[in-house]
Amino acid sequence: MNKTISTFIALPIVWMTWSCGPSLKVSSDYDRNADFSGYKTFALYSQPDSAVSVSQLNHQRIINAVTAEMTGKGFREADGEPDLLVNPVAIVRNKVSVSSNTNYYGYGGYYRPYAWGGGYGAASSTTYNVDQYKEGSLIIDVVDARTKKLLWQGIGNSKIDTDVRDPDQRIREAINKIMANFPPGATSKS
Repeated sequence: MNKTISTFIALPIVWMTWSCGPSLKVSSDYDRNADFSGYKTFALYSQPDSAVSVSQLNHQRIINAVTAEMTGKGFREADGEPDLLVNPVAIVRNKVSVSSNTNYYGYGGYYRPYAWGGGYGAASSTTYNVDQYKEGSLIIDVVDARTKKLLWQGIGNSKIDTDVRDPDQRIREAINKIMANFPPGATSKS
């Protein structure tokens, strides 16, 4: 089985999750009918129509972090027929955020003058702020190797805004946070 992951879409995913800026927002979902206690082994897999576009260093960091997370939970990496297939996928999108602030009498957007009668002319100006950034998602799918059915999915989303100071640590922390609820209802395997 190929132990490399070739489903990464963009290098900025590493910047996304692991910068000191915005926090990583995490969610997960799973098949409520699946019995996770029967799964003991795993392998990393890649989809044939995907292309690797992260650096070789970051690619290996992600592989190492996912492998460490799975083995730390008591799963054993299998060379032959694994019980589970684990696939991290990165998605990065360009985003634009526009905000405005109207300045009434020098008080900014916090003061809105109201007067009785005809009122008086308000000297106002509006400024617009345009923020262009990248938003990224790291999705980790866990699939039953025999049936190819999705059993569990963890998603981490974050705004990408700075370079990574310690990519090894940031990647481990992000994957640990995304996979915190895997497997559902258990803390480790024996």
